[in-house]
Amino acid sequence: MHPEVIMDHPGTCPKCGMTLVPMKDKKRSTSNPPSQGYGAARIEHPTSNESEAKPRSTHEHPSSHGPAAAGEHDMHMSMQSSVNIADPMSRESSGTAWVPDSTPMYGKMFMFGDDMLMLHGAIFPRYTNVSTRRGDDRIDAPNWIMGMYSHPFGDSAQLGGRLMMSLDPLTEGGRGYPLLFQSGESWHDQPLHDRQHPHDLFDELSISYSQKFDHDLSAYLYFGYPGEPALGPPTFMHRLSAMDDPDAPLGHHWQDSTHVTFGVATAGLQWRSVKVEGSIFTGREPDEDRYNFDEPQFDSYSGRISWNPTQNLALQVSHGYIKDPEALEPDLKRHRTTASAIYNQPLGPDRNWSNSFVWGQNNDSGEKTESFLFESNYQRGRDTVYLRWERVEKSGHELVLDPEDESRIFPVSGYTIGYIRDVSHGNGLDIGLGTQFTINDRPDRLDRYYGDDLGYAFQFFLRVRPSLHGQGLHEHSEHVAGMGK
Repeated sequence: MHPEVIMDHPGTCPKCGMTLVPMKDKKRSTSNPPSQGYGAARIEHPTSNESEAKPRSTHEHPSSHGPAAAGEHDMHMSMQSSVNIADPMSRESSGTAWVPDSTPMYGKMFMFGDDMLMLHGAIFPRYTNVSTRRGDDRIDAPNWIMGMYSHPFGDSAQLGGRLMMSLDPLTEGGRGYPLLFQSGESWHDQPLHDRQHPHDLFDELSISYSQKFDHDLSAYLYFGYPGEPALGPPTFMHRLSAMDDPDAPLGHHWQDSTHVTFGVATAGLQWRSVKVEGSIFTGREPDEDRYNFDEPQFDSYSGRISWNPTQNLALQVSHGYIKDPEALEPDLKRHRTTASAIYNQPLGPDRNWSNSFVWGQNNDSGEKTESFLFESNYQRGRDTVYLRWERVEKSGHELVLDPEDESRIFPVSGYTIGYIRDVSHGNGLDIGLGTQFTINDRPDRLDRYYGDDLGYAFQFFLRVRPSLHGQGLHEHSEHVAGMGK
């Protein structure tokens, strides 16, 4: 399950506690061996010379592909990102963003020779109830599904492709779902407020090409229509700290709202665990027709520096110029700056703790507003507890207030805690029963719009997604070991 763990003596895996098994040294190795996460897989067969190398201890699992499964010879699986062949699959997230290398991944992998197809996704059938005069209640089902494909050209080059779709236009409708203090985009030519807009049917359709020049240096090109530019942290539904929360963050349009952009071109250069990348892209956010492909403009730009100093930490800073992001404000020029730190700590077999801190700032023609977010997700077997705290500065114009309050800035906050218990777990499909409660804080001046009562929201939901990738391999390896004995 953790093939990157290699020791020169017998012992147990420091990440999950499993007993290490002997391996054979290989003359040809890949940089950045992976853990669990998004991306591709490649199968390497050792040569006859490699079979004579000195045994060592490693944390590997038998593969079900090829003659090695029948015991004819050993096989080593090396899993690469679909965006950059030099990256481990565990590092890959939304667009070209990074998460920590130790991040677990929930998905199903299919191998076609050396080609890989990985499927991810989630759906949250639920009942949600939001208080105050601007609240609402409804039954809906936020959802997304994603496929990632890679085709290697030898050991140093790779072609990748991704497709992400959502049935939000059907399950959420044009207005989206109720979410207190949320803002951004429009419906029937009116700005949405206190609701999260639905995502488009097509959220990513991208292709990438990557090349390794030596062990430490690599580069890639990425084009998406739609796609995600090099701006902001990994999108919320692709961060493990937020993956079990059905709601989008209130600071979505300060941090990662460019994740669905119709026209993106990105170039990246990577040295070891440091990456510098730049994008040109369409600044306008998707229009109200959630089924079409918007016209690409390539009128905006961004740059990002990412660094994964350890297996458990991913850092990024980014800045971008976004031209005319809102259809109702065609002359708006926005400069966005973000920084984030994501920390993931594996705690043993089927246990993990993931945390994210995100800061984002929008500068709209001199008017600066900021957002802060902290998320945490603790998973132990069938049980998951998660929380989110955020504070966002929103203008009266953003919240669609009366003219006398349009120019004022209002700090609003949200405090969320949730719990999920899986009734189906680790057998290919995880189905969990969940509940979530949120308290929202606001300045007194907003009482005239929201009322005097406390702002709160609660929901009950199912969370349906693929099981942890590699979980079945754990049980299979123990079965094989027992047969050997």
